[in-house]
Amino acid sequence: MIKRFHKNFISSKAGLTVAELMIAAVILSILAVAVIPVARMTVKRTKEIELQRALRIMRDAIDKYKDLVDEGKIESKLDEMGYPPNLEILVEGIPLKEDTQKKIKILRRIPKNPFTGEREWGFRSLQDDYDSTSWGEENVFDVYSLYNSTALDGSEYKDW
Repeated sequence: MIKRFHKNFISSKAGLTVAELMIAAVILSILAVAVIPVARMTVKRTKEIELQRALRIMRDAIDKYKDLVDEGKIESKLDEMGYPPNLEILVEGIPLKEDTQKKIKILRRIPKNPFTGEREWGFRSLQDDYDSTSWGEENVFDVYSLYNSTALDGSEYKDW
């Protein structure tokens, strides 16, 4: 009797039943469904952080240009009001007032927008309205993202 019980016990536990496999599959699918939105949100949040960083880099470069003009180290046209005419000049370099052979490069490159993968940005000049979507091309006072979508916090990326 003990031998028969022992044989039946071992043979019945040797493999998984279909019900056990189904339960495991259901549990795994529930976990997968829960993880996918979190992963998407994490990717979006990472791109938002990169966008904030890119905007900060460009805005700091614009401010540095303005400071150099205010200090009299570089020349600026009167209609530019001390702000750069475009972002490319910050990459190419600005000649110094004392030594025109020397150039100050404020940016290594114009950052890419992490959402579009392009180096396309919206610009505002000092003469434009604060919420203007068209650039007057007098100078670059501010930059913003052209990516038209809503951030995780509910704000628009173009308003950052």
